[in-house]
Amino acid sequence: MTDPLSLFDAWYQEARTSETSDPNAMAVATATRDAVPSVRMVLLKEHGPEGFVFYTNLGSRKGEELAANPRAALCFHWKSTYKQVRIEGPITLVSDAEADAYFASRERSKQLAAIASQQSRPLPSYDVLEDKVAALDALHAEKRPPRPAHWTGVRVIPDRFEFWEGTQDRMHHRRLLLADGHGGWAETLLYP
Repeated sequence: MTDPLSLFDAWYQEARTSETSDPNAMAVATATRDAVPSVRMVLLKEHGPEGFVFYTNLGSRKGEELAANPRAALCFHWKSTYKQVRIEGPITLVSDAEADAYFASRERSKQLAAIASQQSRPLPSYDVLEDKVAALDALHAEKRPPRPAHWTGVRVIPDRFEFWEGTQDRMHHRRLLLADGHGGWAETLLYP
């Protein structure tokens, strides 16, 4: 039986050495309660047996969709290795301590932008955002800005993995691994 996390780790390490830009970039698909889908690129910040973590503004479109429909799909595509991994599963939020620690590790400019942004909402002009960031910078001039309550990590807990390896003759290799409900995985090959 294939351990999907070990296989992901091996492919991810390979991509980290060969991908020229953002090997941790992944598409994150969400859907509304009525199953209207949307997808965007984000960066994977950590992964392990507990799941795959990215950070976001909970007031954003993705945050609202995840609150209404707490499942997500991830897709990593590494052109340099001709491999792709798709992951699906329910989500949970990281703990406040995890979110605080990650927020504290970010550059100050990114912290201020996360506080100032009303992500996915209409912006009258970039001057409005720049003024808000400048005001926050002045307000927190002597200290680190605190993590805003609306900004946290989302953990996708996989119950489905699909590993795709491309070939030049289109005889691609596809492996589907589904959680069996008992801590293991059922593996199936798929037609390309």
